Amino acid sequence: MHMSDTSRVPTFDAVVVGGGHNGLTAAAYLARAGLSVTVLERLDSTGGAAVSKLAFKGHDARLSRYSYLVSLMPRAVIEDLGLDVKLARRRYASYTPVPGDPEGRGLLVDNGDPDATRKSFEQIGAPADAAAFADLNDDLLRVAQALWPTVTEPLPTRSSVRARIGDDALWEALFERPIAEFIESKLSSDLVRGVVATDALIGTFSDPSDTSLRQNRCFLYHVIGGGTGDWDVPAGGMGHVTRQLADAALNAGAEILTGAEVISIDPDGTVTFIVDGEERTAVGNYVLSGVAPYVLDRLLGKPEDRSARPEGAQVKVNLLLKRLPKLRDSSIAPEAAFGGTFHINETYSQLKRAYDDAVGGEVPSLLPCEVYCHSLTDPSILGSDLISEGVHTLTVFGLHVPDRLLTAENNDAMRSHLQQAVIASLNSVLAEPIEDVLMVDADGNPCIETKTTLDIEDAIAMPGGNIFHGPLSWPFAEDDADLSTPAKRWGVSTEHERILLCGSGAKRGGGVSGIGGHNAAMAVLEAQRQTAADR
Repeated sequence: MHMSDTSRVPTFDAVVVGGGHNGLTAAAYLARAGLSVTVLERLDSTGGAAVSKLAFKGHDARLSRYSYLVSLMPRAVIEDLGLDVKLARRRYASYTPVPGDPEGRGLLVDNGDPDATRKSFEQIGAPADAAAFADLNDDLLRVAQALWPTVTEPLPTRSSVRARIGDDALWEALFERPIAEFIESKLSSDLVRGVVATDALIGTFSDPSDTSLRQNRCFLYHVIGGGTGDWDVPAGGMGHVTRQLADAALNAGAEILTGAEVISIDPDGTVTFIVDGEERTAVGNYVLSGVAPYVLDRLLGKPEDRSARPEGAQVKVNLLLKRLPKLRDSSIAPEAAFGGTFHINETYSQLKRAYDDAVGGEVPSLLPCEVYCHSLTDPSILGSDLISEGVHTLTVFGLHVPDRLLTAENNDAMRSHLQQAVIASLNSVLAEPIEDVLMVDADGNPCIETKTTLDIEDAIAMPGGNIFHGPLSWPFAEDDADLSTPAKRWGVSTEHERILLCGSGAKRGGGVSGIGGHNAAMAVLEAQRQTAADR
């Protein structure tokens, strides 16, 4: 990658700290507008959490190691930057086995066959919830259609968003009251309630009844993407998305310096970093921070506040399989069950018990898990030999494993324990042990890779392994909020005028979206226009 001349102290219109997908998005937009931009990335390659890696020795399988699905990336970002990014839609929304059912029955939500979906509700003994589930999704679609167009605009106010939605009861249910009340008022089946509730808990350690409403905010970001709430598979893997963003930034004239670890940021725009063991500096008229706000505070020299440290609550497991495993319900094809989100031990009551276990300091006795098979929708991540052999990837996201359970001393043991907990959860709903279909690598080891919250923090500097960089915020400003500057209007401000957030920690950040990067760039460009107009 092109590197800047750091033999002197260079000055740029913008110094971007962190070469994750948001930092690259900001750099691409600013460089395309003619600004001088440099990106400083600590690792040897860009991409951050949105990368593809050959995880298993001897196998050409490029797994999306951390982030794996896309819902929140606006079409405008893809088109503005000329990205060759295809997001593949999954036909099946989800499959959820009934825990402990002797016949192995499960709920299959088929986006392509409403009648089959209705019959599936009937087969699990929840016929009344079929219509209620559809009505709930209609409600969420209205919210998505109202909110989605605003995410790449200056922050709307709370009252303006409420007016856009135009349904006071729905507003109250989603924005003012714990999401549990909404779910319980709409649905009666424990299993169906759990299918909906998981969207409030992915990456957020909470209970649906939490009065803080942090689970409501998580739920909202999971259901508004694209104006439909669909979660799509990035063709070519997540690494293809960030390679496209890096190319867009470079082609527009931005400079990207990898292996550059930022060690301090001064509010005057001076950024100090280390490359090849040598300390260097760069000055930006603006510094755009793609790192978590907690990390930014440390770089700004603030005393560490451990009580404000973000906390992730998940374990991520990647597997490579000889074939898809058999299901207990032989009437459901594995290609259908694994074609969407495969919910395991995520009934409403199981989620509650797992949360209570974790609050009590224990790994949940039966780990709630969500499973995705990237290769069913996008086989291009596999080499041709693996495709011909029927090989598939599997990604498991285990919930309610808070970072507080891990330490540097117990991380290895906990990784092994959590991997076994994931395997046990999988095996509890399959017709054969998952171990029987695991590939082995070139050294004869099973093709399974487990990442704890501590592993994620060590690898990609997400404090506490929190996949959102910290608590999610509402995608709007309060009615009395100070929106007097471009940075405040775009939701990317810090207490320092020249330091802006451009990552997941910005308002409307979270997930692989580019929204934080887009909005930071828009704030810089608006500020420049204001300055020019004032001259």
